[in-house]
Amino acid sequence: MKLIIDIGNSRAKIVLMHDNEAVANYVAESVTEELLGKIVSSHPDVRRAIVASTRGDAEAVAAMVTAFGIKALPFLPATTPIPLENRYHTPATLGADRLAAAVGVSALYPQRDIMVIDFGTAITIDYIEGGAFLGGNISPGVTTRFRALADYTAKLPLCSATEEVLEYGRTTTEAIEQGVMRGVEQEVRGYVEQFLIKNCENCTIFTGGDAKYFVKRIKNAIFADCEPVIYGLNRILEHNAEKF
Repeated sequence: MKLIIDIGNSRAKIVLMHDNEAVANYVAESVTEELLGKIVSSHPDVRRAIVASTRGDAEAVAAMVTAFGIKALPFLPATTPIPLENRYHTPATLGADRLAAAVGVSALYPQRDIMVIDFGTAITIDYIEGGAFLGGNISPGVTTRFRALADYTAKLPLCSATEEVLEYGRTTTEAIEQGVMRGVEQEVRGYVEQFLIKNCENCTIFTGGDAKYFVKRIKNAIFADCEPVIYGLNRILEHNAEKF
């Protein structure tokens, strides 16, 4: 049994994996000794773990896991070996979630060039081509855009994501909702269309908490039915099994 810990900008996910199957999931604001103690006591057969974090605390959390008698690998994009060539020029600044997702989708869709779009706090668009991670782009996520309008204007209300598709808003709330949702849609659609120009066999993957809002809006994309970051971290842990 393996413990896969993915600490993101807004929450931490802890997944128990047996081979390639997720057998238990936990979500929390952060990883604490108390939480780990409850998980380990419920799953005493955990032997190895991997920790990735966008908050810069992967090593600290890995040390916390180790204190429970579990071998824990902190995933550091600049130094941790992965089963994928990394051509990013500044790997020390590369988000662990982005690289782990790239490993995950490349394993799920081998021998294909892939663009993976993660709809989270930030929207990341990353490319895996020719068996290598090339890099990508980052822009504000859906919730971040709504918050920016509310925080940096005097009277605009804080709105949220919607599945409703309108040609134009008839109230200020609708105008904000449609403006943000359609703005993201057009932005992402442009990336997808440009990527497919290279080769119609290329594969576009949508993932992340807000991906569900755009799967129906944008064709030619596959919604990941598993979590590429978790799957990728599991693959990275296996890749380092002999050394770890």
